[in-house]
Amino acid sequence: MNFPSFSKFSQRRPLGLATLATAVTATVAAAVLVFQAPVAQADSAPAAPPAMPVSVAAVLQKDIALWDEFSGRLEAVQRVDVRPRVSGAVQAVHFREGSLVKQGELLVTVDPAPYAAEVDRAEAQVVAAQARVSYTRSELERATRLLEEKAIAQREHDERLNAQREADANLRAAQAALQTAKLNLGYTQVRAPVAGRVGRIEVTVGNLVAAGAGAPVLTTLVSVSPIYASFDTDEQIVVKALADLQSGQRGNSARQLIERIPVQMGTGTTGGTPHAGRLQLIDNQVDAKSGTVRVRAVFDNEDGSLIPGQFARIRMGQARNTQALLINERAVGTDQNKKFVMVVGEGNKAEYREVTLGAPIDGLRVVTSGLKAGENIVVNGLQRVRPGAVVAPQPVPMTAKAEIAGDRKEAKNNSKSPAA
Repeated sequence: MNFPSFSKFSQRRPLGLATLATAVTATVAAAVLVFQAPVAQADSAPAAPPAMPVSVAAVLQKDIALWDEFSGRLEAVQRVDVRPRVSGAVQAVHFREGSLVKQGELLVTVDPAPYAAEVDRAEAQVVAAQARVSYTRSELERATRLLEEKAIAQREHDERLNAQREADANLRAAQAALQTAKLNLGYTQVRAPVAGRVGRIEVTVGNLVAAGAGAPVLTTLVSVSPIYASFDTDEQIVVKALADLQSGQRGNSARQLIERIPVQMGTGTTGGTPHAGRLQLIDNQVDAKSGTVRVRAVFDNEDGSLIPGQFARIRMGQARNTQALLINERAVGTDQNKKFVMVVGEGNKAEYREVTLGAPIDGLRVVTSGLKAGENIVVNGLQRVRPGAVVAPQPVPMTAKAEIAGDRKEAKNNSKSPAA
């Protein structure tokens, strides 16, 4: 048997050790690189995020008429309880309940027969009184001639004179009785005292009604146009409004001054379209319990769409315009009980700014504190902006339409982008 020589084994061993050493060295080097890579990444600064594009608009300043809003009720200018003025049986009802009637239109008829008979009797009394007047006048003329001829005594002449005067008085009384009888006959026709809308009939045909203070209500009638809207306002608002009116307005009457204050009203049936009216009354005293003043405005209601007793939202303006700052309401964020906006300042950095809001005007909102005219604020994308963040401002006008257009454009771009 032949065995390999010791020299062959000794020649191969050094080669294996060299290979092993090379492999170990490579492994260690790789491990060092792996552990050093995170350290190198941690030492490098993170890349700044790109500026977020947002729509911004400049705070608008303009002369406006500020409005204060109140809740009130509509009231009829005239409200009448229609009652009979003579007694009798209800003979006929001539109106449809809830309908519109004209002034003087016949509503109810009370049996006129007894009153027609009374007119006939009074006419007969007038005729009799006229005959008596004619007779006494002739007797007086005869007595006057006889007295001139000394044919009768003065006493007899005086008696005929007094008889003639008494006959004249009786004639006037008979004529007055006839006039009263005719009035009562006319009162059997109950007519609408004012134009308006009638309510339900309270007494039906055949029922007896009595005249006087305790007379029953036949129906109710309320006028339609114009119509009142009454509401309570804070005394400070009234004091300021009156002060603005009286400044430089000497010589005008109180009514002319009050009517210069603009008033608008909306109801649940107007569909958002306000009715324009005029102020008609500011009460002469303040309610000590509530600290408010009763105010009343008047509005046209030719179509009868406004109904007495209806709830109304009323806006009362100022007699003269004032400068105010206006912003888009969607630029306003809520932080618990605070309102804020994001102002784009130097370096296009977003700045948190607390604001105080006033009344809405033409789709915008009045800002009473927190902003200055001309400052740029974020009006679209407020929820994506954080204080101190750098933004890419895209100027738009301070109008609701421009901001909405930006929303639509952004939504369109998002719909075209491929899904992740």
